[in-house]
Amino acid sequence: MTIQIFNSLKREKEPFVPIEEGKVKMYVCGPTVYNYIHIGNARPVIVYDTVRKYLQYRGYDVTFVSNFTDVDDKIIKAANELGEDVSELTDRFIKAYYADVEALGCTKADSHPRVTEHMDEIIDFIKVLVEKGYAYESQGDVYYRTRKFEGYGKLSHQSVDDLKVGARIERGEKKEDALDFALWKAAKPGEIFWESPWGQGRPGWHIECSVMAREILGDTIDIHAGGQDLTFPHHENEIAQSEARTGKTFARYWMHNGYINIDNEKMSKSLGNFVLVNDIRKQINPQVLRFFMLSVHYRNPINYSQELVEQAEAGLDRIRTSYENVLHRLNTTADLGDQHDIWLHKIQEVKQQFETAMDDDFNTANGIAALFELSKLANTYLLEKQTSEEVLNQFISVLDLLTAVLGITLSKEQEVLDEEIDALIEERNQARKDRNFARADEIRDQLKEMNIILEDTAQGIRWKRG
Repeated sequence: MTIQIFNSLKREKEPFVPIEEGKVKMYVCGPTVYNYIHIGNARPVIVYDTVRKYLQYRGYDVTFVSNFTDVDDKIIKAANELGEDVSELTDRFIKAYYADVEALGCTKADSHPRVTEHMDEIIDFIKVLVEKGYAYESQGDVYYRTRKFEGYGKLSHQSVDDLKVGARIERGEKKEDALDFALWKAAKPGEIFWESPWGQGRPGWHIECSVMAREILGDTIDIHAGGQDLTFPHHENEIAQSEARTGKTFARYWMHNGYINIDNEKMSKSLGNFVLVNDIRKQINPQVLRFFMLSVHYRNPINYSQELVEQAEAGLDRIRTSYENVLHRLNTTADLGDQHDIWLHKIQEVKQQFETAMDDDFNTANGIAALFELSKLANTYLLEKQTSEEVLNQFISVLDLLTAVLGITLSKEQEVLDEEIDALIEERNQARKDRNFARADEIRDQLKEMNIILEDTAQGIRWKRG
């Protein structure tokens, strides 16, 4: 069966046909790094990491790119408030981002470009838009002529006339039209800046993704993804910029995940229900948070509550307990039983259910339902008086295979909580200070057995899972 993707551009499911057979070019909008990520940020990271994993499971060679916005108004404001250099602030929160998403079972992107590393390309891109008449300079700022791009509004399914009703020119902006948006912003006194043909300044938010996607993946990409809140204006503006620049389709498939509510209320700082991943993963197992996020189809809204998280934890434990019971039987059984083919066929049927669910617009909720079915089937099989090593191994193999697609680890032996690792590293550091090198080496060996790799850096000890 061909994978079906709900394409936001057409508002319907379409068969997935990549530009180049067997290869996928995928770009996901990443975080603005001025704080720890919250669970709303975590949802697209988990969702599109799972999409990537499933595409790889289906045999595609996926090039996955997700950017860091490391200069914008919020970053400059935060750096000023903290008395910190912009680059120091962003470096710190990029490291924090990596720690959070790794704990959530996410694989690093093939490329994590930063805006500040692509300033020359951004300036060149804007210059071409100006030369083509799609952009204009106004007292050090550069704006995009929205009305000049005929397809504007095709992603958000809005007409230019409808958009005009809510458009306005903010104080200090010198635009030809209220709908025009900034490609380059003149620097204010004391702000970080780069030299450009229009004077000292920095890029607008929308231009960065157009430039970095094109630089790394080419003029046209297969999948562009992000949160539902990015549909307009961010992704709409990306299309306008990119397609005006190249004359080609920017992205063939657009994917957008739904919002997160907290206890049935919209998450916001003003309501005091703003949940940071860095905080929540100290309270609950990050694997449970991932399982919870995937228990709802990515396009649907999801409600975060203690009760629902506990339900997700209980569900994950059911699957893990079944897995552990099969492992235990495997270590204590001989190759007995004479109905191998029947059970092997049943396992393959459930595996097919999982694939059918995931082929249908990456329906992880139904994929998890298939895992519960497989777990139930394993429990039933374990009631047999005689079991087969071949069947038991097949249960383990398929459970490992399918949960890996979802980024879930089943073996409790492989699962090590971050706080346990941090505590051991802290103890090792103290042992080294006390010149108790025998204990320090002992802890290092213990961490190695736990598949934790230590790295000595200029910023101190860092760790990663092997």
